[in-house]
Amino acid sequence: MAFDAVHNRVNIPGKQIEPGSRRTITMLRRLLFLWLLAAFFSFPGCVATAPYDQQVYAQTTALKVDALKLMTKATKDYNTQKEAVEKFTDSWDKLYEYELHRKNNGIRISMWKLLRDPERNLMGGFLARWQKENSLSTPFIDEAKIQVGKAFDQLSELESGKIKPKDLQ
Repeated sequence: MAFDAVHNRVNIPGKQIEPGSRRTITMLRRLLFLWLLAAFFSFPGCVATAPYDQQVYAQTTALKVDALKLMTKATKDYNTQKEAVEKFTDSWDKLYEYELHRKNNGIRISMWKLLRDPERNLMGGFLARWQKENSLSTPFIDEAKIQVGKAFDQLSELESGKIKPKDLQ
């Protein structure tokens, strides 16, 4: 197959395809698709994500422990635990702010937003409900801890699965 620039047509042995014809367009689309497919599979490791950060991993796992401990205290009156809640939210605000300024970190930012959202059923929603209801039942807390724990685990696993800077060389 070759393009004949003089006669402005595609030459395939035994066939001539005029420019602008339906066959030409279909053939060019197929070639473009195959080229893009080949390019896609040639570069599977080129997904743009922030590199691994040991500090973020350590802080995320520590924050999970703090979150689960704080959730256990939700059987008590919210006002008596307000200082502990503020200490926790200060820590996660700092980590979230750090995460916001890392390049190519959109997936983790989206996960943090879900975890922090007071309208959702993760940590943000748990804290909002505790504040609203003043105290929560042990069965509710136990179920919420499972969900929040899994969300923190996903954040940690995402970070630990990233390419370490030493492996980039």
